[in-house]
Amino acid sequence: MEKWTAPTDAVAGIAKRLGRVLAAPTREYAPFIAEGRIVGWIRPERARRLAQWRDVFQRSERGIELARGLATPEARTTALAVVARTISGESALTAWRAERYAVSTHPNGTSQFELERSAARYFGIHTFAAHANGVIGDDDRWQMWLARRSPTKAIDPGLLDNLVGGGIAARSNAEATLLKEAWEEAGIAAELASRARPAGSVDICRDQPDGLQRETIHVYDLWLPAEFVPANQDGEAVEHRLCAPDALLAILASEDVTADASLVIVDFLIRSGHIAFDDPAFAALDALRHPPAKPL
Repeated sequence: MEKWTAPTDAVAGIAKRLGRVLAAPTREYAPFIAEGRIVGWIRPERARRLAQWRDVFQRSERGIELARGLATPEARTTALAVVARTISGESALTAWRAERYAVSTHPNGTSQFELERSAARYFGIHTFAAHANGVIGDDDRWQMWLARRSPTKAIDPGLLDNLVGGGIAARSNAEATLLKEAWEEAGIAAELASRARPAGSVDICRDQPDGLQRETIHVYDLWLPAEFVPANQDGEAVEHRLCAPDALLAILASEDVTADASLVIVDFLIRSGHIAFDDPAFAALDALRHPPAKPL
């Protein structure tokens, strides 16, 4: 049987939408610096607000820097927790998550500090996530499970999403996050979730209403038994939908699915040969998988 490939007109519609929602940042940002290294990017008006904490931040020609008196990761974490609580009380953040991200100057580097998750985009830090494409069938005849996010979610409420996905919290890793989210979001037991195949990563760097999203998503493909039916455990997904390829394309061209999940699914389609290399929109979609990791 000949491998299914996405029709050119459908791919064009997807590329048009993703080119818009994943466009490179156009807003101005000031570098956020810790220990002499850039760890984030902050809008100028926010940098001015932060500079009012003179024991935490210092303005310089390079940007806004953490005060040198905060000499340890623990001291920086404690100081930034107070700042995050305050600006959250000013409605400058999305809903408080009570979960922290580790912040370093480069992937796999030593953590400089930890930051409340809802403040990640405000400070423009580089975050990491793990997502899995939940697929049934085989390479030639397959369908993909999607989940609809709860309307109460702080980010992208009510939109369709990958079957499994979540941010990697401080002191965790991609594999542990995948197993945790697989159970909580879809009722996938650890033994089955551990069969997920690592498939590389995709990157996002874009302006968002709450700041700059800079995220690397570790991608997995999880081939599930045909009889498997997802069952949400934590109330964060309100629907599961099994999509045939053509239906999936229509969803990707719509506004009913998160940009993050769309990119992860497009990555699956490219890797699996379901978007032809000679498709007119192939190069544009391929480039979206790894944009520059900082504002232009």
